[in-house]
Amino acid sequence: MEALFIGHAYIDVTFVADDMPQGDDKSVAKDYAVAFGGNATTAAFCCAKLGVIPDLITTNSNDWLGRMFMDMAAKYGISVHPRKVRRSSLSFIMPKDGKRAIVRARDDEYLHPYPHLNLGNCRALHLDGHLADAALYYAKEFRKLGRLVSLDGGGLRSNTDELLHFVDVAVVAERLCEQMHLSETEMLDYLKSKGCKIGGVTAGERGMLWYDESGKVQRMPALNVPKAAVVDTNGAGDIFHGAYMYSYLSRPLSRWEEHFRFARGASTHAIQYLGNEAKLPTRADIESIETRFQPVPVA
Repeated sequence: MEALFIGHAYIDVTFVADDMPQGDDKSVAKDYAVAFGGNATTAAFCCAKLGVIPDLITTNSNDWLGRMFMDMAAKYGISVHPRKVRRSSLSFIMPKDGKRAIVRARDDEYLHPYPHLNLGNCRALHLDGHLADAALYYAKEFRKLGRLVSLDGGGLRSNTDELLHFVDVAVVAERLCEQMHLSETEMLDYLKSKGCKIGGVTAGERGMLWYDESGKVQRMPALNVPKAAVVDTNGAGDIFHGAYMYSYLSRPLSRWEEHFRFARGASTHAIQYLGNEAKLPTRADIESIETRFQPVPVA
């Protein structure tokens, strides 16, 4: 096992339409995609596509959607360690004008405890905070072993404050800042106070404000993609996390600025495609990004 990712799994149904029908109205979508979803789950698929195949602890149900998900994971060689639920979770996503509206149907009533795995030489752990008991248990175990723990702080979870004590790399979304009533710089101070060695706040078109190994705060600008080329921003953050995990696992001695630049290229690729599977980049895709798009000027 090279790495372990832990998070909730969805089947994402993404569709492009002019408007959402109301009442008894009907409409036909212009395009659609069906793929895997979930923060750490999508990151795991990205890492696998790039060449380092992680193991995945995630929710799964013995229904046709659950079997579809297991088929998707098998296609990428991902070993899934399921935590059973009664029904598969679904996300309905409507991207439009650089934003995305989402309706989720989620089952997070676990029928069994989380699986206990032999970590062996597993080098890194990536979490999104879901499966809170499993996330905290494995974060503590990896900390004892002195191995990297990464957190996608997409939103406030029941265990976020406690979990951060065991996290080395915390990259959070603006949404978490809003939920905790903190500015970007206050969030970075908060992450530092928890002992996170690397911390960042992603802000879409404004790039990422982050601090490096020395604690230096800096902004990594987003790449300037023409609006006409932006198809679907949903999942781009998950791709970012999966790509920096791949970069770390492939080049553990490189600086985090290099890992994040690589991840920026992956998420820039992702927003130009509909649905999570179509978004997954190859290394060649990422290498071509910086030659095609320039950084947005930093104010």
